Amino acid sequence: MLGRERLKKVLAIIAEMFPDAKGELEYQTPFQLLVAVILSAQATDKSVNKVTPKLWTKFPAIADLAYADLSEVEDTIRNIGLYKNKAKNIKKTAQIILEQFDGQVPKTHKELESLPGVGRKTANVVLAEIYKIPAIAVDTHVSRISKRLNISKPDASVEEIEADLMKKIPKKDWIVTHHRLIFFGRYHCLAKNPKCEACPVQTYCKYYKDTYGKK
Repeated sequence: MLGRERLKKVLAIIAEMFPDAKGELEYQTPFQLLVAVILSAQATDKSVNKVTPKLWTKFPAIADLAYADLSEVEDTIRNIGLYKNKAKNIKKTAQIILEQFDGQVPKTHKELESLPGVGRKTANVVLAEIYKIPAIAVDTHVSRISKRLNISKPDASVEEIEADLMKKIPKKDWIVTHHRLIFFGRYHCLAKNPKCEACPVQTYCKYYKDTYGKK
């Protein structure tokens, strides 16, 4: 397994590659970010950013979404995967936030995860982005990178990967590291055709050694 010191060197290289890494979902309020993250499940940030401007034009306030006609919400986000279920979730989430949280996006894992469509990853993104509470959200990119670099076991669960990263990375670096790992996975260490032969972390990478070491 990749230990703390070697991981520190890898993360320093990735930091040089993506010094300005940040969340790419577009939003203006905490609630808008929460909804955008719910919509981003099994969808790209780009596709979410295409539908959210229309969503907020039609439903500018939390109450507008909470009391909206469900079919109208569905129609607005129709280009997003799983749009029917997501429409139901964001409408219900708006209602709960109005009725139970005084219109404020909650700031604990327990409260956030009580909302429809909000799991651990979504809660982590909201806590880190809105409230600057240190967290590492494990999406498909972070999961892939963690396994390829041998930070976590090949069969590690999302929860195990999160625990591995939190254990090996200083807490003050969790948020920025999360963004950099996503950029590294999104733009360099791709799921298909990763840029291995031009990768500056080759010497630390189990995936590279397993794939190219025998050639």
